Amino acid sequence: MVEKAYILDNGAYTAKVEHSTAKEPKIIPNCIMKAKSERRRLFIADQVEECRDASGLFYLLPFQKGLLMNWDIQKTVWDYIFGNDCCPSNFSETPVILTEPYFNFCSIQEAMAEIFFEEYECQSLLRIPAGDLSEYHYRSENRSTQCCLIIDCGYSFTHIAPYIRGKKQKNAIKRIEVGGKLLTNHLKEIISYRQLHVMEETYVMNQVKEDTCFVSMDVMADMAKCKKKYPENDIVRDYILPDFTNLRRGYVHTFDKPPVVEQQKLRMNNERFSVPEVIFHPSDIGINQMGLSEAVKLSIQQCPEDARSELYKNIVVTGGSALFPGFKERLYKDVRADAPDEFDVNITLPENPVTYAWKGGKLISKDPEFYTFVVTKEEYEEEGPNICMERFDS
Repeated sequence: MVEKAYILDNGAYTAKVEHSTAKEPKIIPNCIMKAKSERRRLFIADQVEECRDASGLFYLLPFQKGLLMNWDIQKTVWDYIFGNDCCPSNFSETPVILTEPYFNFCSIQEAMAEIFFEEYECQSLLRIPAGDLSEYHYRSENRSTQCCLIIDCGYSFTHIAPYIRGKKQKNAIKRIEVGGKLLTNHLKEIISYRQLHVMEETYVMNQVKEDTCFVSMDVMADMAKCKKKYPENDIVRDYILPDFTNLRRGYVHTFDKPPVVEQQKLRMNNERFSVPEVIFHPSDIGINQMGLSEAVKLSIQQCPEDARSELYKNIVVTGGSALFPGFKERLYKDVRADAPDEFDVNITLPENPVTYAWKGGKLISKDPEFYTFVVTKEEYEEEGPNICMERFDS
């Protein structure tokens, strides 16, 4: 058993990072940001908190379409994360658990191994998809369970991955090209068309999305409600925008309170639920793909027949978009309508779906067989990148 491991859940939007001895990970933006107000300075990861005016922030992202493409940016962020100001590491003594996307390219995997073994001089490394860690976490808490279906609502994509006896069924993994990034961009477009030009305000509009959006249980009824005026329309809200002088983060203002004077605001009406609705119906904005519940049904149908009832019973939702109010209830309603009548449907939404995979890494580091999963520096130097391919992808 390992005394402690260094766990880096390297997401496209945030990195969840800490030693396995910590109770919770640090959640750090996985990007570099440039601000209009401070042109000479780059803000790396959580240094954005030091930015005096976060309007018009420009993002430099290491991930493009869910894959790690810009190594210079990623290396800069990693150097900062592993440094003394963030989450200091001692890789010569501590094994590293590093997450990657499903179906990652071999060239990216090789580059990751090279950086950790040769530049960071890592003692031992486990490269693993975040969904595998979520599955390990769920199975650790539900010992009698043989199968589960992990839904990962990430930044670039939403993945649906079935697992049977700890093994992912690669042929049945489905991907919907809708993630948190697309939802924020869609909200920016709607608001820019209807109210105020916000196409450069990714940072602020992401906060608007997080603070105001919810998943509707009945879209047509809520749309009809949005055509009415307050108080018949109980959906409409004003979002008070930050001015970065007195107010650093915006907030929701309800109509039963006195109006806020001289503060710029957005009127949020049907946008509150029509934006998250894209996860359930991507065709609403012209994406020719199935929605979430259809993808769940198809994924389970492509698994062995004797595993299907247990997969429906053990659906686990992770990722940032799972935090929308009403997400779990709506997913249950849609999956229940699509599933065969004889199957029970049960959906688990963890207390924090963002850190669920990281906590799976914490549990796997305590596995008595942990050292059979990793590749050591000696093995890497002897056998090269092929040993990583053999051990991690088997």
